[in-house]
Amino acid sequence: MRIKPVPEPPAAVADLAALRRAVPLVPGDTDDCCVRLRERCDLSDRRTANDWLAFLRALGLVRETPRGFVRADAKPTPERVREGLRDRVLLVPETLALLRAASPGAPVTPATLLAETRESVPRHDRERNRDWERSWRERADRLLRWLSLVDLAAPVGRDRGDPDGATDADAAADADAAADADAAAAAAAAAAAAAAAITGYVAGDAV
Repeated sequence: MRIKPVPEPPAAVADLAALRRAVPLVPGDTDDCCVRLRERCDLSDRRTANDWLAFLRALGLVRETPRGFVRADAKPTPERVREGLRDRVLLVPETLALLRAASPGAPVTPATLLAETRESVPRHDRERNRDWERSWRERADRLLRWLSLVDLAAPVGRDRGDPDGATDADAAADADAAADADAAAAAAAAAAAAAAAITGYVAGDAV
C-alpha cells in the first residue's frame, strides 16, 4: 500500500534522525506519537505530526505493531529513503518515469507532474476538496524536492538551463545579503534563493 502524505523535506537526510528519535522505543498509540513529534520536533499541528508518522513508517524508520508505533532500529540513509519513496509513496513510480523522459529544456515541474498524474489522484480527494488541484500541486512540489534530496531527481537552474544551474550563485548572493543576520537566518535565505532558482527537475544520478 502506498501512502499519500508527503511532508516538507528536511535540508538533509541526517535531519530525519531527530524525527525518528521522537517516536518512542515502547509502542505508543497514534495520539501519543503525534504529541511527541509535535513537542520534540516543533511541528505546527497534529495533522503535520500524523503525516510525518505515516511517512517515517513508509521510509522504514518507524514500525507499527499490535500495540502501536515504535521507533525502528534502522537509521536514515539516502539508500533507505530512496527505497521507501520508490516502494511505498503514492505516484513516485510515475514521477520517476517522467523524470527519465525529461530534459533540461523540458524539465518536470509541479504543474506538469500534476497534469500527467491527475487521473491517479484518489477520487475521494477530488470530490471532497474543491481546491484539490492546488493541494496536489503543492504535494508534487514537495515530492520532487524529496526525490532531489536523495539524488533521484536533479534540479534545473533558471539561468543556465542545466542541473543545478544558477542555484549556487543565487544562494551565495542571498547568504551574503543576510551576513548581518544570524546563521539560521542566512541559511534560510540561501535555501529560499536556491529554491527560487529551480525551474524544474530531470532524472538524478540514483534513478
